[in-house]
Amino acid sequence: MLELAILGFLYDTPLHGYELRKRIAALTGHVKPVAESTLYPAIKRLEKGGLLARATEPGSVAAPRHVLTLTEAGRRELRRRLAEPDPRDISDENRWFTVLAFLRHLDDAAAQSAVLRRRLAFLEEPASFFYDGDRPLRAEELDDPFRRGILTIARATSRAELAWLRQTITSLGG
Repeated sequence: MLELAILGFLYDTPLHGYELRKRIAALTGHVKPVAESTLYPAIKRLEKGGLLARATEPGSVAAPRHVLTLTEAGRRELRRRLAEPDPRDISDENRWFTVLAFLRHLDDAAAQSAVLRRRLAFLEEPASFFYDGDRPLRAEELDDPFRRGILTIARATSRAELAWLRQTITSLGG
């Protein structure tokens, strides 16, 4: 997810490491804070892999700053990762939001629709956070008001996302 976010934000515009970190933190929020000890090694891996380049700019007040730019190979890699997301990128809400944040970078509406259809299929499968054996429990079956709340909120969120997915797939012609 972190590498996808780095590639996605740099696809839009070259950024300094600090600005990149702020944008990733804004996308992932409190769920997945981005530590420098995680971000900078990921940047170095992507740079070593030829997916991004680093240039030094003079600092206006402080030391010189490094500007990160996506290479053509990095642009291709981002589009590949978007077109072929890992199953966890489809099933995990935070990872899904990262894919969704950059899905516009796929130039092909059919490819965008294919990714959205994978998420749609995932959401249409019966699931729950709580089970009776192998059977998913519905909110109405729970006496615990807190667990019932979790399922009620999840159902409302899923319904909204399902409606959006169906509408967007249709608008993309898929």
